[in-house]
Amino acid sequence: MNKSKRPFLKSKRSFRRRLPPIQSGDQIDYRNMSLISRFISEQGKIISRRVNRLTLKQQRLVTIAIKQARILSSLPFLNNEKQFEKGELVARTTGLRTRKK
Repeated sequence: MNKSKRPFLKSKRSFRRRLPPIQSGDQIDYRNMSLISRFISEQGKIISRRVNRLTLKQQRLVTIAIKQARILSSLPFLNNEKQFEKGELVARTTGLRTRKK
């Protein structure tokens, strides 16, 4: 069979499997800030399991550790650094127009 007769077959490409982000020796704990900070986005949100490539149990432990670190003030709840770098926030003035008499 030539290639024009089988358009839906994909070629088998080799790919390199990515290493898991958490090795077996790493302890998932609220004190391990270098590990926890890898699973937080720039805005301060917890990155999803699909993006992290973690197992369900690891994701649960990471989430609990991040929440404990936030409660103990080791991590901020929000990361608004970009907002303040731009300068002062400008108040919205729509709907606050005054009438001239």
